[in-house]
Amino acid sequence: MANIKSAAKRARQAKVRTSRNRSTLHQLKTLSRKSGAAFDAKDKKTAAEQARELSSALDRAVKRGTIHRNTANRRKSALARKLAAV
Repeated sequence: MANIKSAAKRARQAKVRTSRNRSTLHQLKTLSRKSGAAFDAKDKKTAAEQARELSSALDRAVKRGTIHRNTANRRKSALARKLAAV
């Protein structure tokens, strides 16, 4: 347990941030799986819709600071390549 008031506050903030980041990352994984299933099914319309949703979620995660900007750009680039291949 923290002995200093500011350290205790930092511990509380870290707990909230960790929870929020975990939730966002879980959402990204779920959306990634859904888009992967749409690509495997060769369904162009659904794949495009899922890709758009995943891309938007990646941008939101970057804005919140959950993932790095380059990571999101790399994933969106791979997503665009997969979509073009469908």
